[in-house]
Amino acid sequence: MASFFFVKKVSMHTHTIVVLSTDDGLVAEVSKALEADPSYRIIICQSEREAELRLNALEAHLLICGLDAVEDLSENILQKARIFHPLVARLLIGPAERAPDCAVLARNTGVYLYALRPAPIDLLQLFVKRALEVNELARRHRVLSRELKISMDDDLFNEGESLSVSGGVSQFEKLVYASPLMAELCAEAKQAAGTELPVLIQGETGTGKELLARAIHYNSARMNSPIHVQNCGGVSDDMLHSELFGHIRGAFTGAISDRLGLFRAADGGTVFLDEISEVSPSFQVSLLRFLQEGEVKPLGSDTISHSDVRVVAASNRSLAELVEKGEFRRDLYYRLKGFELTIPPLRSRREDIPALTQFFIEKYSGVVGRRVVGVAQDALIKLEAYQYPGNVRELESEIRRMVAVAEQGGYISARHLSSAIADAPVAPAEAGAFTPQGGNLKEMVESLERELVASTLVRTHWNQSKAAAELGLSRVGLANKIKRYGLQNA
Repeated sequence: MASFFFVKKVSMHTHTIVVLSTDDGLVAEVSKALEADPSYRIIICQSEREAELRLNALEAHLLICGLDAVEDLSENILQKARIFHPLVARLLIGPAERAPDCAVLARNTGVYLYALRPAPIDLLQLFVKRALEVNELARRHRVLSRELKISMDDDLFNEGESLSVSGGVSQFEKLVYASPLMAELCAEAKQAAGTELPVLIQGETGTGKELLARAIHYNSARMNSPIHVQNCGGVSDDMLHSELFGHIRGAFTGAISDRLGLFRAADGGTVFLDEISEVSPSFQVSLLRFLQEGEVKPLGSDTISHSDVRVVAASNRSLAELVEKGEFRRDLYYRLKGFELTIPPLRSRREDIPALTQFFIEKYSGVVGRRVVGVAQDALIKLEAYQYPGNVRELESEIRRMVAVAEQGGYISARHLSSAIADAPVAPAEAGAFTPQGGNLKEMVESLERELVASTLVRTHWNQSKAAAELGLSRVGLANKIKRYGLQNA
């Protein structure tokens, strides 16, 4: 069977609906029509730029756009969503006196339908339900059409592949995964989202730390408040203080006006601090004070205000190791790690590569104007064999390039790969399946358990924390099994 699948929903909401309007009356009408249904998650936006950011960060299903929020009838969010987010259904709502504008815009942007205000609540509910149903049917038709076409091409695809329409692939907003490691991580992230605790995300460059931070924000009670991002790497203390805490006019040379600062701008929302390990010791003190008291003192000002902000921090270096070296404050580290999440590198979760490959093909096919049917088995084998020093970001860049050079309506094959991936050595296939040893059921189960523990330790390079997490054991439980079966690191 070919490597295509439906993505299983993992959030508590079945559908995410982005509502774009500057008209409080329209927002109230739509909210009243939809908020009673627990399967809907409603995200309110007041500008096209804000809506675009939400569509990029969320696993959205429907965009309801008020005509009042469309600044340009010839170039707008509805057109962009049609190209960059083809799986998101689109509805347009406008006042009756602007019916001609609604009709022209709906026709030019290919929205599912448009409605004129005032619209009855039951009509809005019906429009939303039908739009979501039609969009889901269209998505399934596209996937099944590819399945049918690919399944007839025996030379390109391995019929024995397990990934299919019913494959075990999940999605947490824009994070796509099939591996147990990521499933466990996302389950913990969802728990973190339901609290107000700070979150510390660690992982190598390109693993998706900002995506995870945004997913946590949009699954929290703060989802309709802003999330702001600040990269702390290579930024001076004064500049960082200005960016986060703000400044007043004349605080330093070039400060020609007051600056609010991200902590006050995001009041009620979330601030994501990337590369937190690069913050200087002196600024760590200011950050610790904010985490403890919520105090914001702009640069050059004697006035202290307060802000209710949840901090999500990220680092590609181990903060625990930096603490032991005396390079990072221990008290700040413990303040930041209300929840500590570590994203594994892509090379440690190769089960995710086919799922991510398909996701990026779907993402970029519309962007670059190529309808790509799928990925050939020879290319997928090479993609799975590569080590990915740049992690998911590197895979995404590779798929985007291959989609751009692939033939219209064709397949991505090995000849489309970059030289680094094409030359990656492929491990030889295993000789055969493991056969349990022993004269009774107990002995055979023990031999199977020994094999599973041993293979997991080898795959994780004897990192016992990772191996224990994969096997669902505690460190002590794993140590006992290593001792029981006499396993040794060769």
